[in-house]
Amino acid sequence: VQLQASGGGLVQAGGFLRLSCGVSRIIFSAYDMAWYRQAPGKERELVASITSGGGTTYENSVKGRFIISRSNAEDAVYLQMNSLKPEDTAVYYCSTVEHGRRRWGQGTQVTVSS
Repeated sequence: VQLQASGGGLVQAGGFLRLSCGVSRIIFSAYDMAWYRQAPGKERELVASITSGGGTTYENSVKGRFIISRSNAEDAVYLQMNSLKPEDTAVYYCSTVEHGRRRWGQGTQVTVSS
């Protein structure tokens, strides 16, 4: 699988960003997808996930602010991030499990200034 994330950047608190992840070399529609993030000095954490059927889950701190979605026509997964906070600053990774192993994209930096 290849995972190519984009859309990160620098934004002020209260602003928004939309992350995109293009996926190739798998039958995208059959795979659950997820967004993780890793802040400096912290462990990587699950932010949101979406099943092949469209069911979603969210980490508590992003509920009501972030929305994960997918387009099986475009082989892509998205993360709409609203009401951003400085504590959302991190490198964001899209991810899936292939052949029993979690796979990662290259990450995209999100920086939220106060």
